[in-house]
Amino acid sequence: MIHFRPDQPKSEQVLNEIRRRIQAGDYKPGYPIPGEPRMAEEFGIARRTARKVINALIAEGLVYTVRNIGTFVADPKTGKAPERIEPEDDQAEGEPAPGE
Repeated sequence: MIHFRPDQPKSEQVLNEIRRRIQAGDYKPGYPIPGEPRMAEEFGIARRTARKVINALIAEGLVYTVRNIGTFVADPKTGKAPERIEPEDDQAEGEPAPGE
């Protein structure tokens, strides 16, 4: 959870934190960001506020949604789903992902 400042709406503060995580590479292109319920729980905000944050990220082209699946980080060059999803750092190149 972040410590909210009283001089700025919570939605803007959460939006800035998710942007920061995307830019820092904490959330990589093609990988999911927290959904509404998880975001609401993590930040201590209402689901409606979480939805507002996700919609703002979509409008900015930072994320995209796949209906009934989730919201994922977009390719920074296109603002859309990446053509290729890079493996996580802890997964060696060419190794199958867990469960494959």
